[in-house]
Amino acid sequence: MHARTLELLDARSLADELVAGGEPVYEVSPTPGTTLSLRTVDSRYAMVLIAPQSRTELLLEKRAAELGVEIVRGAEVTGLHQDDHGVRVERADGTADTAAYVVGCDGAHSRLRELLGVDFVGIQYATHILLADVRLADPPDVAMFAAASAEGAVIVVPFGDGWYRAIAWDRLREQVPLDAPLPMSEMRDAFGRIAGTDFGMREQRWSTRFLSERRQARRYRVGRAFLAGDAAHVHSPMGAQGMNTGIGDAMNLGWKLAGAVRGWAPPGLLDSYQGERHRVGRQVLTLTDGFNRLVLGRSAVRRAVQARLVQLLVHLPPSRDFLTGRLTGLGISYPAAVGDHRWVGRRAPDLACVDGRLYELLRDGRFVLVGNAPPPEWAPRVRAARTRDRAGPPGRLRRLGPGPRG
Repeated sequence: MHARTLELLDARSLADELVAGGEPVYEVSPTPGTTLSLRTVDSRYAMVLIAPQSRTELLLEKRAAELGVEIVRGAEVTGLHQDDHGVRVERADGTADTAAYVVGCDGAHSRLRELLGVDFVGIQYATHILLADVRLADPPDVAMFAAASAEGAVIVVPFGDGWYRAIAWDRLREQVPLDAPLPMSEMRDAFGRIAGTDFGMREQRWSTRFLSERRQARRYRVGRAFLAGDAAHVHSPMGAQGMNTGIGDAMNLGWKLAGAVRGWAPPGLLDSYQGERHRVGRQVLTLTDGFNRLVLGRSAVRRAVQARLVQLLVHLPPSRDFLTGRLTGLGISYPAAVGDHRWVGRRAPDLACVDGRLYELLRDGRFVLVGNAPPPEWAPRVRAARTRDRAGPPGRLRRLGPGPRG
């Protein structure tokens, strides 16, 4: 998890527990031989946090249960019908659900996206990705190890509990069927050829192969139906952007849906999800595809030249800050209208306020108005509204006043 994702979770009281059980990494390598420090990032979470996805899911599930959400597992969607008043989702067992809106967060092979007839535009990468959770007798002495050669690339990520996620892009294994078992001997061989060592891999509890793709849904909204997460975009895992981008989608859309359902959303608010998050998804695909080409390009000369260029860019403050902002998510912004203040659409920093940090004040899901002077005469009306309207935006500055921008 990157800094911006942790901030979004912090705005819902979810970050601290995750950080406590995770493994912080303070330096990353955009390309082998290039180091980017995150310690100077202007965030409470100046790191990449390594945490098992299972823990993240349990934390989110716990939050959902506290809010009274019912989770139904094993339900296969077979049909979707919508009109101006609502959506009907049909299941394989003959039952159906009706709602004002529906969001498809059902992964890269999204059934909802298929039912909506939305194109998933892009390509698939040739090199298969090998994943395994292993123990290491001689782990690397860096927090996150990466190496590349003409035969592929490997990464080692620590979970902090003695287990490591081993990742390999091995060109020699491109033709192996994706459903073929992945023995530890194959992972050892890939690491030995590409990195020169297998770090003493000695136990494997899980492994898989998958084919990475670079695709994006042409539209994120069709009527009352929306797409988010992997259903909306998939890309190379280089840069670790997938889950982070999906959580960003959910936080952007969630409060807007709340406003629409409760009747206070201005016209066009739900349409802003497409305009804001489709653009971000496109930027992430460009970023991860660039990393993929840098590390896995077939021309050794081109890889060397590109790697040297990245090294130079990292040493220049403007380009280094730009890259850091994209990697961490802190530099992501949304388009502002002509005449808007320069901060509109940008991430709000975690300001120190009289009642606590800004992101602590956002935790009850309501709007927060921040000022640097005594409250004016209309402040009581704002406080009264604050007791009613929940699910406000998570730390993005928006223009106050009437109109579609909120």
